[in-house]
Amino acid sequence: MLETQGISKSFAKIVALTDVSFKVEQGEIFGIAGPNGAGKSTLFNVITGIYPPTAGKVLFQGHDITRFRPHQITLHGIGRTYQIPAAFHTMSVYDNIRIGSIFGSRGKRRVEDILDFLDISAYAHRQASNLDLYTTKLVMLGAVLATDCKLLMLDEPMAGFSIVEINSFLEILRKINQEWGVTLIVIEHLLDILIGLTGRMMILADGALLYLGPSEGVTKNRQVVEVYLGAEEDVHA
Repeated sequence: MLETQGISKSFAKIVALTDVSFKVEQGEIFGIAGPNGAGKSTLFNVITGIYPPTAGKVLFQGHDITRFRPHQITLHGIGRTYQIPAAFHTMSVYDNIRIGSIFGSRGKRRVEDILDFLDISAYAHRQASNLDLYTTKLVMLGAVLATDCKLLMLDEPMAGFSIVEINSFLEILRKINQEWGVTLIVIEHLLDILIGLTGRMMILADGALLYLGPSEGVTKNRQVVEVYLGAEEDVHA
């Protein structure tokens, strides 16, 4: 479904990404992890058209989207969330989600269905400024789902959550993947959570690919253990 070919990105003399190549198959849940500053969010920004790559290509369903603008990429079926949850605070939860359909494929998924799916129908007419972190992130997720995305990219979606909230959110992600057929790419610092959620993972370090393979192999890879986990023995995060 998605392929990057030799993606590199520099900001003046700062090299953020170096020759990053990977593929994501349709229907899978794919994980990305790495230390702070590894280039994870920059990679998302390149894929979604916020930054043009310095070198390399991005392919989606076989089409070259490397130079597409963000709104064009959304129309093609890629949706994403951001590390910092964002909503239109003066608007209702319902209208926040409805706006997503304007930027996507024109409302194939009804707002009411998304509210029910995320179990936030009770908040539909509440102003988005009056929400806790978990519900705000669900609203942001709902707006992305309203674009009718085929590929959903989530940037540290569970940051700041309690264990109960993490488990609830994981259940939602699995349902999006299994019931709605949406392919997922998830950036997450919680390695044990990511290993349990995904089938394959990529680890980035200093903007370069350090590991790409089965999720269960991450904590057995010596380079990953030394660079990401800061220890020499096998660990389970």
